[in-house]
Amino acid sequence: MADILTKRADDYAKWYNDLVLKADLAEHSDVRGCMVIKPHGYAVWEKMQAALDGMFKATGHVNAYFPLFIPKSYLAKEASHVEGFAKECAVVTHYRLKSDPVHGVVVDPEAKLEEELIIRPTSETIIWNTYRGWVKSYRDLPLLINQWANVVRWEMRTRLFLRTAEFLWQEGHTAHATKAEAVEETERMLEVYAKFAEEYMAIPVIRGMKTASERFAGAEETYCIEAMMQDGKALQAGTSHFLGQNFAKAFDVVFTNKENKQEHVWATSWGVSTRLVGALIMTHSDDNGLVLPPKLAPVQVAVVPIAKNAEQMTAIKAYVAPVLEALRAKGITVKFDDDDQKKPGWKFAEYEFKGYPVRIAIGPRDMENGTVEVARRDTMEKQVMQMADLADKVEHLLEAIQSNLYEKALAMREGYTRAVDSYDEFKVAIEDGGFILAHWDGTGETEEKVKQETKATIRCIPLVGEVVAGRCMVTGAPSARRVIFARAY
Repeated sequence: MADILTKRADDYAKWYNDLVLKADLAEHSDVRGCMVIKPHGYAVWEKMQAALDGMFKATGHVNAYFPLFIPKSYLAKEASHVEGFAKECAVVTHYRLKSDPVHGVVVDPEAKLEEELIIRPTSETIIWNTYRGWVKSYRDLPLLINQWANVVRWEMRTRLFLRTAEFLWQEGHTAHATKAEAVEETERMLEVYAKFAEEYMAIPVIRGMKTASERFAGAEETYCIEAMMQDGKALQAGTSHFLGQNFAKAFDVVFTNKENKQEHVWATSWGVSTRLVGALIMTHSDDNGLVLPPKLAPVQVAVVPIAKNAEQMTAIKAYVAPVLEALRAKGITVKFDDDDQKKPGWKFAEYEFKGYPVRIAIGPRDMENGTVEVARRDTMEKQVMQMADLADKVEHLLEAIQSNLYEKALAMREGYTRAVDSYDEFKVAIEDGGFILAHWDGTGETEEKVKQETKATIRCIPLVGEVVAGRCMVTGAPSARRVIFARAY
C-alpha cells in the first residue's frame, strides 16, 4: 500500500494529506473546512483522551460541560479576548427556517434572535459567567474544571487535523484564591502536557513562554510546549495560560477571603486538541505509512494466521489462544484476524500501513517448530520468536518501540536545532528549517520584522537551558537570552 503515498522528500504536505486519507484517519466533509474523523483516527483520539483525562483527574480536576452557544455580549466583556477571536467567530442570527416557493428553504426573517449567539471558539466567557454563581467564599476555591468539547474557528486555510473550522479538544478552566496558586496551576498543567507528549506520544518538546504578541487573547502569560515535525517545522502541541484577574473582573467573579474581605479570583485556562493527531503522524510516520507509538495505538498487536483451510485455522486458534489471553491480561490490545476473505499478504500490508506497532504471523510450520514470526513497525524488522514466554517478549518489544520512537524524534530535533549570531546567518539557516536559537531585543517591532521577512516566528522563550546574555541578531541591542525561532504549522 505504500506505493499509493507521495514520498515525503517529494512533497511533504501531500504525503501528509495522502496518509491521513489512505490510512482511514479522516476525510474532508462537505461542510467547508470541516472533517469527518473516521474510526481509526477517532480511536487514536480516544486513546489520547483516556490518558489525558486520567492525568487531569490525578491532579484534582473534574469534568463538566458548558454550552456551545455564547451570547455575543459576553465576548465583548474582555477587550483583548474579543479582539483576538472576532475574525474567527461563527454567528447564529436566526432560530428558524421556512419554505419558499422560489428559493426552497430560507431563513425566516421574523425568527431573528434577540441577541446573536457565537458558536464557541473557546469557552472562557461562558464559563466565567457561570463561575460567578459558583464562587462566593475562599472555601469554594480552588475550582478545578475541565471539559471535553468541540469548538469552531472559521479558518480560511484548513488542513486535516492540523487546522479545521471545527475541531475537538479539552479546555481546563480554574479559579484560585491567590496569584501564586494560579501561576503554580499554569505551570503544573504545562508539565502534564509535556509529560503526555513525551511519555505517550513519544514526542520531545520544548517547554517555554510565548512572547506578548503570541499570547492567548486575554492572558497575562501563555506557556507552551513546542514540537518539531520531520520537515523541520514547529508545531505548538499544547498551551497553558495564566489569565490573572482579567476574566474575573470582566464577569465580576469575587470571593470573600479569610480576612472577610472581597477580592477577584485568579484564573487559568489550558488546552490541547485533535491537532495532536496530526503531530503524531508528522513526527513518526514514514513512506510506508502510519507509525503509531504503542501507548496510543488502538491495536498494539495484530495476529495474522496463515491457514489454507478451516482445519488449519482451528488448530492455529487453539495454538495461539494462551498467548492472546496472556497479552490481554497485561493490558495489551490484540486483534486476531481470522477473516478468510482477505489473504495474509493483504493483511500484512494493511497493518503495516495503518501503523500497528507489532504484527505476529503464524502458520502450520510455526506450530511444528513452536515459533511465530514477529514484525515491528518502527524499524520494519522481523524475527522468529519461540512461543515460550511470548507475551513477556512482546511486552518488552512494545516498550522498546515506544522508547525508540522517542529517541529517534529527539535525535531528529537535535539535528535540526542550531544557534546563529547574525541576521544574515539566520536568513540562510531558516531556509533549512528547524529550531534556530538566536538573540532578540525583546521588542515587537523586531519580532514582526523577522516574521515579515522570513516567515519565522518566535516559538517560545525556553523555560530551561543555559541563559547567556548577548546582542540581538537584528538590531544589535542587548538581549537577555536566546529564544527559539522557527517556521510553524
